[in-house]
Amino acid sequence: MRNQIDLLATVTVLGVLEQAYFALQVIYARRKYKVSPPETTGHPEFERIFRAQANCSEYFPIFISLLWVAGIFFHQSVAAVCGLLYLYTRFKYFQGYAVTAQGRLGPLYASARLLWLLLGLAVVGLLAHFLLPHSSPWTAALAWPRQLLGAW
Repeated sequence: MRNQIDLLATVTVLGVLEQAYFALQVIYARRKYKVSPPETTGHPEFERIFRAQANCSEYFPIFISLLWVAGIFFHQSVAAVCGLLYLYTRFKYFQGYAVTAQGRLGPLYASARLLWLLLGLAVVGLLAHFLLPHSSPWTAALAWPRQLLGAW
């Protein structure tokens, strides 16, 4: 059982660590620019860091849900690679937004495409699970790409 979800669990823990890093950056920015909680406005750099962290936190539950559904019902390795790429694009989003608001756009679009890809994989996996009999020719036709990916 564990080897069927180990990659998903690893990406999940990395995602949680990334969220913790973003939260720490807000704490450091609060201290640097003397913005005490619950204030959310102040120096423009603080506001960008605060918004970047908030935006990343808002999308995190969607990401985790899609990661696990795609990983369980489509393929763990494919979902894990998409998840790692997503985490990387969110990190670049955070870095870019901290510098300028425009700096977030490229990584934002990349991370959105990865979420859509995870959604597509999740839907395909769920449809195959519910609609295809497990002994049908379609299952065999869909099995060979999954077997190739399984060797990966």
